[in-house]
Amino acid sequence: MRSLGGLTASVALATLLPACASLNPATSPSATAELSQDRAPLIHQLTQKVAERDRALVSMQTDAVMEYSAPDRHPPKVREHIIAKRPDRLRVEALSAFNVALIVATSGNQLAIFEPSRNRLTRAAATADTLNQFIRIPMAPADAVTLLLGIAPDSAALAARPPDAVMTEGAMTVVSWSVENSARRELGFEDDQLALVRVRDADGTVAYEVRYGEYQDLGGVMFPYLVEATFPKAGSRISFHYKRPIINGQVPDSAFVLSPSSGGEQANLDNANP
Repeated sequence: MRSLGGLTASVALATLLPACASLNPATSPSATAELSQDRAPLIHQLTQKVAERDRALVSMQTDAVMEYSAPDRHPPKVREHIIAKRPDRLRVEALSAFNVALIVATSGNQLAIFEPSRNRLTRAAATADTLNQFIRIPMAPADAVTLLLGIAPDSAALAARPPDAVMTEGAMTVVSWSVENSARRELGFEDDQLALVRVRDADGTVAYEVRYGEYQDLGGVMFPYLVEATFPKAGSRISFHYKRPIINGQVPDSAFVLSPSSGGEQANLDNANP
């Protein structure tokens, strides 16, 4: 049975995460609140546009350059191949100079990790903790897929009701709604595109923040080539620069299922010894 420490060490090596640096938790930028009725039609147009775009996005396949940093880590950039499919299916291949160093796949509530160099397949529950450990995104699979696809969470529901506040942050127009458990959801717009998704807890602290940029028209759908996410609670940041993404292509469900190879080792992370 594989130990948790041993697997974590090999994953860190495969994804090139050996070095360290400091990182301060993200703080929210200063903003000026507005509740101007003359801006209501524009806000409605922007939120409806995002909701329509989000409904059109189903899947993505792309090569990407991933960059990650945390208080104790500041590794080199990593090349990845990413496949994401709504609602909660994800496959990430971390690439070394000559081959695939690691494959991580989620399907529903299941996570599988394959280490080709050791011919080892490890299974675990797909949670925010395990996704943070293996792909550096501290989110449940469905939320991670939403982030990678550039989708504003619950955009249709938010577009159906007026916001509680409209703010200006630099060149961005930021719209805010109260949601369940007294949390807040904020969407930022710049150049008529979604530039920011920010979620605040009930006490106002930022749970996470995602910034999107470098939009391009892919078959009539505006899609961001740059994704930058900050997770203050985890003290981490991660960015993805997509290379030639394909959206809404045919992606078989088998792409998210990893099967053991002949003679390979298998382990269950849930039962592994610490």
